[in-house]
Amino acid sequence: MRASSRRRTEPMCLGVPMMIKSCDGIAGEAVEGDITYVIDLSLTGPLEPGTWVLSFLGAAREVIGADEAQKITKALGGLRNLMEGRALGDAFADLEETGPRLPPHLQEALAKGETTA
Repeated sequence: MRASSRRRTEPMCLGVPMMIKSCDGIAGEAVEGDITYVIDLSLTGPLEPGTWVLSFLGAAREVIGADEAQKITKALGGLRNLMEGRALGDAFADLEETGPRLPPHLQEALAKGETTA
């Protein structure tokens, strides 16, 4: 079988905020809205019920705070609305208040007057 010469990009995944309901070693029961999932906790280790995580493809990748979970959930809801032809609403109000932010290394370069890569 010959490899295709066309370039492909890997599909993107979205991190979804979930709250841990229970934990048994590195397997956790987590909820997103009213749906319960079993997720892998190998990267975070065992977590207490009530802990919020950012889950990608069935695995908790990062522990996050409740405020961050709420902002991400709101943004994902806004994107769903937009994709379904409805209004975005205030899904990104937290970003509109502060304006765009550069990653620290780019902000530092800009502060030095470096404007090209």
